[in-house]
Amino acid sequence: LTDDLVRVYAAAFGAPGYDEPAEAAQRFGAEQLPTHAARAGFRCVVARDSGRVVGFAYGYTGDFGQWWTDRIAAVASPELVAEWLGGHFEFVDMAVDPAVQGRGIGTALHDRLIADLPHRKAMLTTYREDLPARRLYRRLGWRLLLPAVDDSSDLYGLELTRGS
Repeated sequence: LTDDLVRVYAAAFGAPGYDEPAEAAQRFGAEQLPTHAARAGFRCVVARDSGRVVGFAYGYTGDFGQWWTDRIAAVASPELVAEWLGGHFEFVDMAVDPAVQGRGIGTALHDRLIADLPHRKAMLTTYREDLPARRLYRRLGWRLLLPAVDDSSDLYGLELTRGS
């Protein structure tokens, strides 16, 4: 499915407001996705419309020694690190083709991805700007844990209930 996921990634994150260059989608397919797919707890869900992949979401178990977890640990308070980091579910990416956005696909992908996770907590970073992804996560119960992780993103967390 890599080619399908790269196509959706390019369409979603190349759209106005996100404006990622085409090289970012190629890097996603060649480097990021294979690295993440090899991690413990990797889970990916896809949405199809008439057999065509139109969206996806994925994540894995985050832990110390991984780039993202260590990056957050370096800028977060000791209390946040102790409560949230290590063994959490890292909600890495969600993308929906702009041609089918507004149909509830993002919500369905989100809910399917986190359903029945064995983790107590989930975390993600998303754009600080008021873009659709940020609004979706907030509507789905994610709460702001740390503003301004860097120049463009905030850290959000979600407490998970097993079997939910």
